[in-house]
Amino acid sequence: MNKILPFFLIVFFSCTAYSEEKIRLLEISKNLNEPWGMTFIDDNNLLLTEKTGEIIRINIETGEKFSIDHELDFFYFGQGGLLDILYKDNYVYVTYSEDRDEGKSSTSIARGLYNDEKIIFENIFRAEPPISSGYHFGSRIVIKNDHLFASIGERGGGMIAQDVTSHPGSIIRIHLDGAVPNDNPKFINRPEWLPEVYQIGIRNPQGMYLSPFNEKVYISNHGAKGGDFFGEVKFGENYGWKIIGWGGTNYIGTSIGDGSAWKPGFTKPIWTWTPSIAVCNILIYNGELYPEWKGDVLVTSLKYKTLYRLKFENNEVKSQHIIFENRIGRLRDIEVNSKGEIFLINANSNASLWKLEKF
Repeated sequence: MNKILPFFLIVFFSCTAYSEEKIRLLEISKNLNEPWGMTFIDDNNLLLTEKTGEIIRINIETGEKFSIDHELDFFYFGQGGLLDILYKDNYVYVTYSEDRDEGKSSTSIARGLYNDEKIIFENIFRAEPPISSGYHFGSRIVIKNDHLFASIGERGGGMIAQDVTSHPGSIIRIHLDGAVPNDNPKFINRPEWLPEVYQIGIRNPQGMYLSPFNEKVYISNHGAKGGDFFGEVKFGENYGWKIIGWGGTNYIGTSIGDGSAWKPGFTKPIWTWTPSIAVCNILIYNGELYPEWKGDVLVTSLKYKTLYRLKFENNEVKSQHIIFENRIGRLRDIEVNSKGEIFLINANSNASLWKLEKF
């Protein structure tokens, strides 16, 4: 374990015109280099990944940072690098763009026992085939009932998301050691699918959360020029990319498919954004500090540098609200501890860990 400069600084912002509550953002730790994912190991310490390859433990009470060694063979290029991280029962799970030689890479998952000095990781999944692209790794993970769900981006390949003999553009479901559950779609009603694949037809899902209310898994997904969405992960279903674009168009303005936002036979998103907000990670709030937000979806936006709140009832979005916007840059990840405290990281090369508070 390498101790990094201890730091604690509070910077106050108030946001009154765009939120139901007066809030402030406290800068807990700074000088982070492209942070991507974070996970709590207890109420006072979290692990954080930097896309450039660092795993850092941060004490949220003091702001102190401690680097943790590893030997992952990651590919730092474009949107790739060391990505999401999840702590569960003394194991650490990470997603990353794995170097597969000849300029190709894949979204891969590894796990290792937590150690404050160095984590020895073992790969438990790699997306096939490896692809020569620096785009659309997806790469969020959640654990539900001893199964790991992971979002795998389509790497810019478009219709590869409809190829059931490949992983890009899908949600996968595996056991925590990487083994394949025997009740995945392949073994029930989708014999042509790869064993790990749980749902297909997704573009670049950079958000995923297990609801504490109904035990459903939800994702956020980047559309193209418009068509970002929030939706439910469903067994054996197809979100339709790139046959449909959820209301968006290609970046040059041409239609995606026949221009339909949705067609029967495909999973319908719960909520969409056109124009795109560059939606990143999500959180369904169940804390006591913000009782009026209980059950609502908090949504981070890279493009608009905004934290949104979706009023969420009976699996439907009733309304959208802005908590704050354009205060700390592009928002990458959001997490909550058991106290109900909310933490955010921005996506800059000189980024910080922030805590949301009322005042």
